[in-house]
Amino acid sequence: MKWYDIIFIIVSLIIIILSLLQGGKTGGASGAITGGGLNVFAKTKERGSEKVVTWLTFGFAVLFLFLALIIYVISGNGAAAE
Repeated sequence: MKWYDIIFIIVSLIIIILSLLQGGKTGGASGAITGGGLNVFAKTKERGSEKVVTWLTFGFAVLFLFLALIIYVISGNGAAAE
Protein backbone atom coordinates (compact mmCIF):
# COMPACT_ATOMS: atom_id res chain seq x y z
CA MET A 1 0.00 0.00 0.00
CA LYS A 2 1.49 3.27 -1.14
CA TRP A 3 1.26 6.70 0.51
CA TYR A 4 -1.37 7.94 -1.92
CA ASP A 5 -3.60 4.95 -1.15
CA ILE A 6 -3.60 5.95 2.52
CA ILE A 7 -4.49 9.56 1.65
CA PHE A 8 -7.26 8.29 -0.64
CA ILE A 9 -8.72 6.15 2.16
CA ILE A 10 -8.58 9.05 4.64
CA VAL A 11 -10.37 11.38 2.20
CA SER A 12 -12.98 8.67 1.58
CA LEU A 13 -13.64 8.29 5.31
CA ILE A 14 -13.94 12.07 5.73
CA ILE A 15 -16.53 12.19 2.93
CA ILE A 16 -18.51 9.40 4.58
CA ILE A 17 -18.47 11.16 7.97
CA LEU A 18 -19.44 14.52 6.46
CA SER A 19 -22.28 12.90 4.52
CA LEU A 20 -23.61 11.33 7.69
CA LEU A 21 -23.45 14.70 9.49
CA GLN A 22 -25.72 16.32 6.92
CA GLY A 23 -29.38 16.50 7.79
CA GLY A 24 -32.13 15.33 5.50
CA LYS A 25 -33.38 17.98 3.11
CA THR A 26 -36.63 16.25 2.11
CA GLY A 27 -39.58 14.62 3.80
CA GLY A 28 -38.34 11.17 2.91
CA ALA A 29 -39.74 8.43 0.69
CA SER A 30 -43.19 8.46 2.29
CA GLY A 31 -43.53 12.17 1.57
CA ALA A 32 -42.55 11.60 -2.04
CA ILE A 33 -45.18 8.91 -2.53
CA THR A 34 -48.06 10.63 -0.75
CA GLY A 35 -47.14 14.13 -1.85
CA GLY A 36 -46.88 15.36 1.71
CA GLY A 37 -44.30 17.86 2.72
CA LEU A 38 -44.00 19.45 -0.70
CA ASN A 39 -42.27 22.74 -0.11
CA VAL A 40 -40.69 23.27 -3.49
CA PHE A 41 -40.97 27.03 -3.33
CA ALA A 42 -40.21 27.40 0.36
CA LYS A 43 -37.12 29.36 1.23
CA THR A 44 -34.98 26.93 3.18
CA LYS A 45 -31.45 28.24 3.07
CA GLU A 46 -28.69 26.48 4.89
CA ARG A 47 -27.14 28.53 7.65
CA GLY A 48 -24.25 28.19 10.03
CA SER A 49 -22.81 24.74 10.55
CA GLU A 50 -25.07 23.14 7.93
CA LYS A 51 -23.59 25.38 5.27
CA VAL A 52 -20.03 24.67 6.43
CA VAL A 53 -20.61 20.90 6.36
CA THR A 54 -22.14 21.15 2.88
CA TRP A 55 -19.18 23.10 1.52
CA LEU A 56 -16.68 20.78 3.21
CA THR A 57 -18.43 17.78 1.67
CA PHE A 58 -18.31 19.39 -1.76
CA GLY A 59 -14.63 20.29 -1.35
CA PHE A 60 -13.63 16.81 -0.25
CA ALA A 61 -15.67 15.28 -3.10
CA VAL A 62 -13.73 17.38 -5.61
CA LEU A 63 -10.48 16.39 -3.88
CA PHE A 64 -11.58 12.75 -4.05
CA LEU A 65 -12.16 13.06 -7.80
CA PHE A 66 -8.76 14.63 -8.44
CA LEU A 67 -7.00 12.07 -6.23
CA ALA A 68 -8.70 9.25 -8.10
CA LEU A 69 -7.52 10.65 -11.44
CA ILE A 70 -3.97 11.30 -10.18
CA ILE A 71 -3.67 7.82 -8.66
CA TYR A 72 -4.95 6.32 -11.91
CA VAL A 73 -2.24 8.11 -13.87
CA ILE A 74 0.52 7.43 -11.33
CA SER A 75 -0.22 3.73 -11.08
CA GLY A 76 0.39 3.28 -14.80
CA ASN A 77 -3.17 2.45 -15.82
CA GLY A 78 -3.41 5.76 -17.61
CA ALA A 79 -0.63 4.83 -20.05
CA ALA A 80 -1.55 4.19 -23.65
CA ALA A 81 -2.05 0.53 -24.51
CA GLU A 82 0.58 -0.84 -26.83
